[in-house]
Amino acid sequence: MSIVAKALWYIENNYAKSGLSLDDVAAACGASRFHLTRAFGIATGRTLMRYLRARRMTQAALALAAGAPDILALAVDAGYGSHEAFTRAFREQFGLTPEALRARGHCEGLELVPALRLDHADGMPLAAPRLLERGAFTVAGLCARYTHETAAGIPAQWQRLAAYPSPPCRVGSDEYGVCIDADEGAFDYTCGIEVAGSVPPGLTRLDIPAQRYAVFFHAGHIAAIRMTWRAIFDRWLPQSGLHPTGGPEFERYDERFDVTTGQGGVEIWIPVSSS
Repeated sequence: MSIVAKALWYIENNYAKSGLSLDDVAAACGASRFHLTRAFGIATGRTLMRYLRARRMTQAALALAAGAPDILALAVDAGYGSHEAFTRAFREQFGLTPEALRARGHCEGLELVPALRLDHADGMPLAAPRLLERGAFTVAGLCARYTHETAAGIPAQWQRLAAYPSPPCRVGSDEYGVCIDADEGAFDYTCGIEVAGSVPPGLTRLDIPAQRYAVFFHAGHIAAIRMTWRAIFDRWLPQSGLHPTGGPEFERYDERFDVTTGQGGVEIWIPVSSS
């Protein structure tokens, strides 16, 4: 059973528990906060805690449509300490108050979040990675913050980078897409080039430390690269005996990649440790 499938099962069986946290779900899955957050976001396109809140709100909406009399009890079950806080969050998600939904008596037109199920029967085959040590290096590029829900904006970020002339301090011809994750699933993404010395005006400097990496090759079209990321975090890492360090991960676009067609393949570098 994959890490994400375990998390989904645990959430569905425990979302009504007061104080259920990311740490609780990670412990139940035998994963670190970072590993679970990364795997869940890649596999589902949303953050784990946002999914948990949405599932609780969905169950509350169904109960209210069925005429549940005690809104405060529903608020507590959904993880809110007051009627007011629950009402604000409920209106944010569904566009009406709990009282209005109960009076209406049905959930038609509401964006309910059903329980997710992952089918791994057709999981992407993943070739064994190379394990490499790489020294520290510096990337200069454009940085933006995303969640897994807003990551569709990354290609436009690469288009903006293309408008910058190649500086004399550039090292090699490779380009890098570097991801630095946060616990709740939001992450900083830098698209850029390796440089030596000062960073050109208008670009952000990102210093990447010396690390050990598992290096995978995504051979398909760039549009399908998320499937390879998912296979790495959801299937390969739990079975590998290695652990993601939480350091910068990156995609490396070398001379094999054709930016016009999206073909040619991309390397994915994941910093790992054995402890």
